[in-house]
Amino acid sequence: MAQLQEREHDVGHDYAKGSPHIRHSSVRERVISGVHDLVGDVIDRNGACRVLELGAGHGTFTDHLVAAGAEVEVTEMSAPSVEVIRHRFRHNPKVTVVHDRGGEAALGGGPIGAAVCISVLHHIPDYLETVKRLVERIVPGGAFLSVQDPLWYPRRSRISMGLDRNAYLLWRLGQGELRRGLATRLRRLRGVYDETNEADMVEYHVVREGVDEQALYALLAPEFEWVELQRYWSTQSGLLQSVGERLGPPTTFGIVARNRR
Repeated sequence: MAQLQEREHDVGHDYAKGSPHIRHSSVRERVISGVHDLVGDVIDRNGACRVLELGAGHGTFTDHLVAAGAEVEVTEMSAPSVEVIRHRFRHNPKVTVVHDRGGEAALGGGPIGAAVCISVLHHIPDYLETVKRLVERIVPGGAFLSVQDPLWYPRRSRISMGLDRNAYLLWRLGQGELRRGLATRLRRLRGVYDETNEADMVEYHVVREGVDEQALYALLAPEFEWVELQRYWSTQSGLLQSVGERLGPPTTFGIVARNRR
C-alpha cells in the first residue's frame, strides 16, 4: 500500500484534480468551516489544541488548522508529498511533518487535542481500528473530525450508486481518460481487483464497499459527548456537483465528534 500511495502521489501530483473537497468551493467551504469550528471548540474548552492531521497531502487544509489556532502534527505516507509540505511550512514552528510510510506513526505518540482525517479513511484497509487508536490519543475535551469519504455501498440505493458512477465516468471523459475509467469500472463490476494497480488499491473503498458511517458513529458515540453524521453529494465534475447538490442523493459523508469523555 505504501508503494502504491507513493507511485500515485509522486512529484508533481495534482491533489485537486480528482478531489471534490479541493476543486469545488461548496465542498471545500464545508471542510474549512468544520476545521475552524472544531479547533475553536477545543481551544475554548481546553485553552489550546494540538491537531494530528492524518494524510495531509500537500497541506491544503493545514493552513486552515493553523489559522484556527492549532499546532499541527502532519503525517503523510508519500515521500514526495512530505517534501512538498515540509518546504511549504519550513518557516512555521507550529507545523511538524512526519513521513509515516508504514501508517503506524500517527497511532502512537503523545496526547493530542484533535484528530483530523480529510479524505483519508477510505484509503485505509482497517479504518475502524485506526480511528479507535487515534481516539485513544485524544485528551478529555478533545475532538475528532473525518470528512469526504464514500457512504457504505450496501446502504445506498441503486439510484445513488448509478448516478455516482455515471458522474465519475462523465468526468473521466472530460479528462480524456474514459478508457482508464471504463477499464477500472469493468474490474469493479467483475469483483476483480489488481493489487499492483493504484486505481484499485489506493482508492481502497472499492474493495470493501465504501466506508461504514454507522459503524464509525457507533465507535465514537461512547467516547464523546456529541457526535454528528453529515451526508452530502460530491463528485469530480463542477457542473454535476452543482446539479447534484440540488437534486442528487447523498454519496459522501463527514463525521464530527466533540468533547471527549
